[in-house]
Amino acid sequence: MELNILWFWIIAAMFIGYFVLDGFDFGVGMSLPFLGKDDTDRRVLINTIGPVWDLNETWVIVAGASLFAAFPEWYATMFSGFYLALLLILLALIARGVSFEYRHQRPELKWKKSFDTMIVVGSAVPALLWGVAFGNVVRGVPLDENFNYIGSFFDLLNPYALLAGLTTLLLFFTHGVIFVSTKTEGDIRVRARALAIRSGLVTIVVAASFLVWTTLAYGTLASGILAAVAAVALITAYLANLRGNERTAFGLMAVTIGFAVLTLFASLFPDVMPASNDVANSLTIENASSTPYTLQVMSWTALIAAPVILGYQGWTYWVFRKRISRSHIEAAVH
Repeated sequence: MELNILWFWIIAAMFIGYFVLDGFDFGVGMSLPFLGKDDTDRRVLINTIGPVWDLNETWVIVAGASLFAAFPEWYATMFSGFYLALLLILLALIARGVSFEYRHQRPELKWKKSFDTMIVVGSAVPALLWGVAFGNVVRGVPLDENFNYIGSFFDLLNPYALLAGLTTLLLFFTHGVIFVSTKTEGDIRVRARALAIRSGLVTIVVAASFLVWTTLAYGTLASGILAAVAAVALITAYLANLRGNERTAFGLMAVTIGFAVLTLFASLFPDVMPASNDVANSLTIENASSTPYTLQVMSWTALIAAPVILGYQGWTYWVFRKRISRSHIEAAVH
């Protein structure tokens, strides 16, 4: 396999890691108004992701850096053309991170509610806009002969991309709520599982619509098979949660998100940024990639660094594997 093709799929794997891991962070953040009856409940929810959210977020930094190094033309076109959307994502992530650190600094309820609102917004905006961005990448955008985006921000808000955004929003929300049920005890665990049952039905309908549209309009045989696997995993996750098998449901939601991302990349291949106005202006794996020497250096670096990073992240999850309850928060307060 040529190195540029290999790095196309490595970047796909990085975005899978990011959407699976930071995806449930987004879902937990968005669940605060639904599961957080009082401040203790909200602290329980935040503490489920407290030790890992910033580690999960590093996946997008690594993915962006890899995209810049391996496919600089793709990086330049996407980050300039989608500048406003990506800026909104960045600001939302900053607001969410600040809120995690500052909400407990003062005892006033108004202070905490303000930062809770920032957590909800800072989780929902990226969950929506990442889907919109990838929907536009798969659908194609207008590019000139120098691979510059020549559309407007509102051109990105087309029906297919908005459906992609709604799909990621609902997938991450359900993924996060199921994660809450795997990490908590007592009433909040029961309510989280019930909420996941309700949101899961809506997620199945929306995600199925998006996968069918993707397969029919932009897909290949390979992407159709991947979409089918994602759909089966999502339905099975819903049934597992319905039976109370929360950890199985969470694992299957990870599989769903992983295969959904693979569906998008398989639909895209061998392009990396199709031009909707003229196919001759499309960015492909060939004309967007770095030099073979750069890709060789990146490959050796990844081979050495990846096991260390994955090992450290796995160890972190193992250390913080225990469930959290209201009694833990109340004991810490007193």
